[in-house]
Amino acid sequence: MRLEVLQGEFGVARLDPNEATPAWAAQGIISSVTRTAEDLSVVCDAGAIPAGVKAERGWRCLRVTGRLDFSLTGILASIAGPLAVAKVSIFAISTYDTDYVLVPGEAMTRAIECLRAAGHEVIGA
Repeated sequence: MRLEVLQGEFGVARLDPNEATPAWAAQGIISSVTRTAEDLSVVCDAGAIPAGVKAERGWRCLRVTGRLDFSLTGILASIAGPLAVAKVSIFAISTYDTDYVLVPGEAMTRAIECLRAAGHEVIGA
């Protein structure tokens, strides 16, 4: 599997599920908005999240390169497994085309090392 390290710092914010999606949620090279009955979760550029909003900042992002066919299985498991063994927390996002895995910024070097040891190619590091 080929993974690309994306530039920038990301944040994961939690809003009330009844709130409208804020304009700042679209900031950054990736953004993701997920609404459930319990919350409205936003992943975006960490600097775009206003002070006072409940958020975890300092995440870095790895993107699986290329388009993934829906019939493929085990993609996230092949990434999450080695990271779990290395005690690296993840926040995963899947899109129609591919998967993104956020890891705490301070753990990025360890994440890259363990993913390479597991046979993944990591570029842009």
